[in-house]
Amino acid sequence: MNTTDPLSPHADAATIAAAVRARRVSAAAVTAAALARVDNTHARLNAFTTVTADRARAEAAAVDTALAAGHDPGPLAGAPYAVKDLFDLEGVVTLAGSKILRDQPPASADATAVARLRSAGAVCLGAVNMGEFAYDFVTENAHAGPTRNPRDLGRSAGGSSGGSAAAVAAGLVPFSLGTDTNGSIRVPSSFCGLWGLKPTYGRLSRTGTFPFVSSLDHIGPFARSVADLALAYDAMQGPDPLDAGCAQWAAEPATPGLETGLGGVRVAVLDGYFATGGDPAAHAAVETLAAALGATRRVTLPEAGLARAAAFTLTSAEGGRLHLDRLRTRAADFDPAARDRLLAGALLPAAWYQQAQKFRAWWRDRLRDAFADADVLLAPATPVPATRLGQETMTLGGRELLVRPNLGLFTQPISFIGLPVVAAPVPNAAGPLPLAVQLIAAPWAEAGLLRLARHLEKIGVCAALASPLE
Repeated sequence: MNTTDPLSPHADAATIAAAVRARRVSAAAVTAAALARVDNTHARLNAFTTVTADRARAEAAAVDTALAAGHDPGPLAGAPYAVKDLFDLEGVVTLAGSKILRDQPPASADATAVARLRSAGAVCLGAVNMGEFAYDFVTENAHAGPTRNPRDLGRSAGGSSGGSAAAVAAGLVPFSLGTDTNGSIRVPSSFCGLWGLKPTYGRLSRTGTFPFVSSLDHIGPFARSVADLALAYDAMQGPDPLDAGCAQWAAEPATPGLETGLGGVRVAVLDGYFATGGDPAAHAAVETLAAALGATRRVTLPEAGLARAAAFTLTSAEGGRLHLDRLRTRAADFDPAARDRLLAGALLPAAWYQQAQKFRAWWRDRLRDAFADADVLLAPATPVPATRLGQETMTLGGRELLVRPNLGLFTQPISFIGLPVVAAPVPNAAGPLPLAVQLIAAPWAEAGLLRLARHLEKIGVCAALASPLE
């Protein structure tokens, strides 16, 4: 539900920016309303870890001043947003969800993505909660407490970008930034019923973000509308020689192309591994989109389970190496769940890591074959709707599985090779909790994904609604 009232918690960024640029409302007024919502909901939601109120007011004032002087402040003029607490914000300590980093000095500059959003006129309200060091699918942070799902406060917002998703779903901000290594944008999108974009690996700069697994880390936006998803994505695009993953980016910046219609896009459903093992509602959501798009072709990817295992191996090994000194000197200051997995990763034999990298190259070729006859592949984003806070196990296909490692059942094989994915929110016919479906494309094909997402939004098959905590 969007609204033409730019001060409403339902207003999207495009609506806010249009009203601010037309001087129907000031950026200062929009910011004041958003900060009030953050303050009013904090005790119940626990989304924000740091509210940068003074910064937000200054950025809003700069937008209003630019307009008064006859200058265009940018396509996101006055639109408030929040960032996962691993993006550097100048003058703020970047916590990455940890206790260990609290004694580090504040960031000396904004992350590149944040700086680009500021240049586009967006107003940063602060940093939001996350799983410790991004090694998490539920955002039940041992140090800052759990972030709650606005649709059911007894349930998880997903992770590790749970605060980013909850802030958008609760109507605190129209869009936010998260990161996705193994599914940390797509899982919260599914749990909170939002649009999420994990671009191609290397498409958006990670400079000024605290790393988890450099060879798998992506950044991307959450939003309640495809238009906002595209606006935020566009504002952050561009090569960055300071990011090794982004330095070789040679493609022209993609344009979202949000006109309706499929434009000849060929859509197929991932079968086999991706069609089993989840809750029936997760698979039904995929079939809903397939029916709406007339997608009858099925594609089976060989060894998808091994791809997930290889992704686990790379994640554990690189994450363990990154934190090895901290594990040696401050093990007691880690969240025990993250510490144990990082320790295990640090002890993995090098030969296992090398074999996982070899498999990765082979798997990338298999996906290239899949895109020979399809432009977009459909798969569930999560195996279940939002789990309860503190829930340790879930039953899938008659098997009892641990919740935390298995929420990435369908996302990890895709992250493994850096493909672009839009998480598309789908109403759950079996209950009140939403789910999302992954729209997966070949590298650098974000424009086609966003076009398809816009079509699904226009025909009413996919929708994200704010759940403001009034």
